[in-house]
Amino acid sequence: MKQDPNPSAPFVNPIDADKITENPGTLPYAHTKGGAIIRPTEKGTVQAKSIAAMEQQTDRQLRQLYDQMKVLAEQAEALQRRAEISRQIYEADMNFDPVIGHTYFLYLRKNGQFVLSMVSPEEWGKKIPFEYISEVSLLADHTWEVLRENLERFTPEN
Repeated sequence: MKQDPNPSAPFVNPIDADKITENPGTLPYAHTKGGAIIRPTEKGTVQAKSIAAMEQQTDRQLRQLYDQMKVLAEQAEALQRRAEISRQIYEADMNFDPVIGHTYFLYLRKNGQFVLSMVSPEEWGKKIPFEYISEVSLLADHTWEVLRENLERFTPEN
């Protein structure tokens, strides 16, 4: 170890006083050789990036909610249609006791009365005495599932 020639002389730091501090974490640059580079950012840039990220995330979540609502709306429409068909069938003339899981055919007479039949439109031949509405199956909860519908009946021209 090297001895100081003049031990009574005050210590003079060879580094510029503007480049030293008691709190090196407050310096606008790295204070050690391997320190991270510190670059000042503008407040507007940080806010703009944060707002863009927030909007992107919000839009993604809103799209997910919209897709979920769409599925739920489709399910509600299908359930409503099933309830409507079930009501029509239970108000229809039927000369038999329907069995769960079997397929039946709903027709409409000219007088507006519904008829439930075991005979399909194809089995009637060319002259069907009723207007074919739908092919249905009785479910265990005593609602009816529509297996096939007469799409011509529901066209905008009618």
